Amino acid sequence: MKIVIAPQSFKGTATASVVAGAMLDGVKKVMPSAEVISMPIADGGSGTVDTLVKATNGITIETPAVDPIGRPIIARWGVLGDGKTAVIETSAASGLSLLDISEYDPDITTTRGTGMLLRAAIDSGYSNILLGVGDSATNDGGVGLARALGIRPLDKFGKELPEGGAALSELESFDIGAFADSLTTTNITVLCDVTNPLCGINGASAVYGPQKGASHEQIELLDKSLLKLAQVVKNQLGEDILHVPGAGAGGGLGAGLIAFCGATLRPGFEIISEAVGLQGVLNGADMVLTGEGRIDSQTLLGKGLAGVASLSKSSSVNVVVAVVGANGLSDGEAISIGIDYVVPLIDSFDWKVPSPEETPILIEYSTIVAINTALEGIES
Repeated sequence: MKIVIAPQSFKGTATASVVAGAMLDGVKKVMPSAEVISMPIADGGSGTVDTLVKATNGITIETPAVDPIGRPIIARWGVLGDGKTAVIETSAASGLSLLDISEYDPDITTTRGTGMLLRAAIDSGYSNILLGVGDSATNDGGVGLARALGIRPLDKFGKELPEGGAALSELESFDIGAFADSLTTTNITVLCDVTNPLCGINGASAVYGPQKGASHEQIELLDKSLLKLAQVVKNQLGEDILHVPGAGAGGGLGAGLIAFCGATLRPGFEIISEAVGLQGVLNGADMVLTGEGRIDSQTLLGKGLAGVASLSKSSSVNVVVAVVGANGLSDGEAISIGIDYVVPLIDSFDWKVPSPEETPILIEYSTIVAINTALEGIES
């Protein structure tokens, strides 16, 4: 039997490589003679840099930046094996995992740190840049990133606005006098892990604001703020970012990258799966083991786990099993995206996140349960 292991990271507790290793240990205990291929994946969120760098024999670089609330940090980005393409993930400098839960506040969090990484890549001479926008702690429409590129958001009095998404409700214009000229020759591809528009009931604030700490009142203000951003961008810069699929990714960072950098949005899983050659690996596979920390309705909107399942089914894989931290999908929803069995580490969706030490042990055990469940289904 040929088994392909292709999980994402369990955010905050285990990288995709660690998850894949734990799954491999589980497979060996149940089916020691199976042919197993391990291929950790990402979709534009955490793990994107490591996945692409390892797949292409590239390198990683460390750069001073700031976290979502402005504290100095050192963040990593990468250069692919072609020596010409840089890869950045928003989670490295603007990610939710960089904050304590008591610090979650999309009113004030900023993507400026991600902009500092982008500026570093441009200043280093890389004119082709892949930028993953998943797992952010922000809802500022990419205006923080724009600050790092020399763009100043101004209110009606010509005063620069504070950092964060809430302040954009007072946005009137941008001062682009110090804009980085090198951006005009830079090709930026945004790796989106979702297809949400910027605003509305399916927009960045309404769908992803709650997981970033936003209250109902904050969501309303943040949505209005992003709408104001879209209006100013259209009036001043001539870009219509309001209804672009994926513009709401990264708390509106997708929209900001279109507006300020002329970026192109693409599904992150699509690019990453091509880079690692996942399609070829899946050919002839009997079973695929995938997984991530939590699956829910957002998984249905373009996340990597759904991509693995869909690609597996199109490659005629018999069984796709997802080992997850917590499961918020019904059986029908899971089947609709190509997942035959879901095995959570715990039974309740309201789970306590296990420690980094506990997670691999739980994943190994759940993998054993998953394989046995799948085998019983095949036999019956």
